[in-house]
Amino acid sequence: MRYMIHHIHIKSDDPKSTAGWFVAAFGFNVISDETRAFGDRFIRLQDAANVLVMISGRRTGEVLEPACTNSHLGLDHFGMRTGNLANDLDRLTSDGAKVVEGPHDMPGGIKSAFLVVPGDVRVELIEGPAI
Repeated sequence: MRYMIHHIHIKSDDPKSTAGWFVAAFGFNVISDETRAFGDRFIRLQDAANVLVMISGRRTGEVLEPACTNSHLGLDHFGMRTGNLANDLDRLTSDGAKVVEGPHDMPGGIKSAFLVVPGDVRVELIEGPAI
């Protein structure tokens, strides 16, 4: 069996605001927005490649550790392809993202930069040939 990514799940203290940022920044579509039986707001987004991004708040009584926005072991970030890194960095930082690394020129004509976006999520922007 071949495996495919089903979704990326982001926990946020303000799911509506975080989801709104991803919609405005990357053109994601809102698929659904509900309060689940667990007591959390649960918003499903979809990107242009049909990857699901779920954004939810705390479940009733759930205690969460703070987000780590530095590079770390475990799930570190997810990457978004861009056609113009410099323009997107300008646009996204004016919309609340913070550049935390780069931009870097890498072998093969690839450029990348790491951002921390609202919701304390690390995102890498990648420009260049498909890898």
